[in-house]
Amino acid sequence: MVGPRRRFKTADVAQQLVGGFLLAGPFVVTAEVWQLANNMRWYHVLATVGIVFGIGYGALYKADAGRDPDREVEIAGVPTRFVSLMAVSFGSVLVLALAFNAPNTFAGDFLQDAPDPTTLAFFTLKATAVGAIFSVVGAATADSVF
Repeated sequence: MVGPRRRFKTADVAQQLVGGFLLAGPFVVTAEVWQLANNMRWYHVLATVGIVFGIGYGALYKADAGRDPDREVEIAGVPTRFVSLMAVSFGSVLVLALAFNAPNTFAGDFLQDAPDPTTLAFFTLKATAVGAIFSVVGAATADSVF
């Protein structure tokens, strides 16, 4: 390890939350996001999650030369800041989707028949993955700028 570990503080999480929710909001209530989610298969979801992870890691550790993942406190070998960023990125989209009742609102438009709870859950998770692409940009930017 080189140098002291940078402390990950509550203020860092708060910054991520503000940025994540700020950019997640418009995409949660956009019909096109839910239409994309409806047409996604498992491999699209995996690719989308990979993109979110890649954007998050790149924004935190590649775009900011002053931040080194090897110097940060870790959870199971993963920097705490990155774990928090992923939780905020996906979590903010999911919380807003559920708060706005978006899954039920858009299910009638894009799903055939009345969806069972499992189908509705997968539909919601796919839309969450799409929204997280935008949320991670806001969360990582807020964390890096402030």
